[in-house]
Amino acid sequence: VVIETRKKLGGRATSFVDPRSGEVLDNCQHVLMGCCTALMDFYDRLGVLDAIEWHRTLYWAREHGEVDTMAAGWLPAPMHFAGSFRRMRLFDRAEKWAIARAMWRMIRMGAKGRVAWTQRTFTEFLDECAQPPRVVRCFWNAVIVSACNMPVDRVNAAHAIQVFQDGFLANKWSYTMGLASVPLWELYDPAAELIEQNGGQLRLGVSVRDIAYDGKRVTGVVTDEGMVEAAAVIAAVPPDRLSKLVSGTMRNTDVRLTKLDEIAFSPILGVHLRFDQSVMDLPHLVLPDHGVQWLFNKGIDEHGSQHLHAVISAADEWLALTEDEIGMRVMDDLHRALPKSMGMKPQAVRAVKEKRATFAAVPGVDDLRPSSAPGTIGLGGGGISNLFLAGDWCDNGWPATMEGAVRSGYTAAAAVSDDATWSGVVEDVPPGAFASMLGLR
Repeated sequence: VVIETRKKLGGRATSFVDPRSGEVLDNCQHVLMGCCTALMDFYDRLGVLDAIEWHRTLYWAREHGEVDTMAAGWLPAPMHFAGSFRRMRLFDRAEKWAIARAMWRMIRMGAKGRVAWTQRTFTEFLDECAQPPRVVRCFWNAVIVSACNMPVDRVNAAHAIQVFQDGFLANKWSYTMGLASVPLWELYDPAAELIEQNGGQLRLGVSVRDIAYDGKRVTGVVTDEGMVEAAAVIAAVPPDRLSKLVSGTMRNTDVRLTKLDEIAFSPILGVHLRFDQSVMDLPHLVLPDHGVQWLFNKGIDEHGSQHLHAVISAADEWLALTEDEIGMRVMDDLHRALPKSMGMKPQAVRAVKEKRATFAAVPGVDDLRPSSAPGTIGLGGGGISNLFLAGDWCDNGWPATMEGAVRSGYTAAAAVSDDATWSGVVEDVPPGAFASMLGLR
């Protein structure tokens, strides 16, 4: 039995019908990378991988409307970006050497080396690598704010290092960016069909009030429509929501529930813009050192109207703004990145604020993230044998991403089913031979 408060599946990674226009809009632009093996497996199970468009070239805005590109060349990982990086005019030679120096350190430390940085910020790592301020703003922060939803001076350094190690350095495929060619909620329609075809139930638009507990085991959930009895419960809700569903007795029994209120959040702002003519020809554009980090081209309709989606991660400073103010700030950045848009005004602006988009990946946050499956009492364990947790905020080895959410869900599903043939683990994309030899393993 799947109980979902909203009318559609997908949680924070879904779509909605805009009551103003009747248009279906994604709440934010969600990105799949080649290193997201569990998410790709999930989409494959649903039969929707064909709805993902893959982009092997990344476009970076420069001044005066000029654009740099990053794409893998013929060299093996981790040298696959060497050619396109050398041709980028966004950075001068000294800045490129500085970036290469920090990348080399991440290569040599490997996955084990980043563990030592879980209690420190990425800025501290960059300082040790002598990164110039402009490089920090235009390169490191441009990537990390989008990937981790936190700026470099606040983000857990281990999470940031993992983004570069797994996503950009280990092999030539992992950086490839996948974008849904359909509204996000269409990706989950097959899930609803599969659940019902296999004897499951969907209870959409139903809110859970409490998780029922008899002192030893959970017995079900109390909803606004009554009690739903269960042999096991998977709580796939954010930590602040879960904190309101569990009792003090449950907290005292299960160590995984004791630090839920200590996990903070970071917001994301997605801004949909409609123009009466073409504004951007590229499929996407990174905007270094801007308030807006990404622009995504959502296409031109039959009337010649273009839909752009601007994304502002770690959007704390934007939340108090009105939609008109947000629109003006986005247009300022758009004019800087795309000078041909000067003088143009959008036909419509729709700002979508996700105030609790992801957990705040600050130093030490991994000490607060619980395991999906129950275990023995102690660090990472839990005492309620039939209570399972899922979500990007759980201890899944990944930053705050859809990939991490799927990994935690797979772990919980494998533990619930107790299937000896499936551990819930989807193998990572292996590092290339040369990258592995250098230390990325």
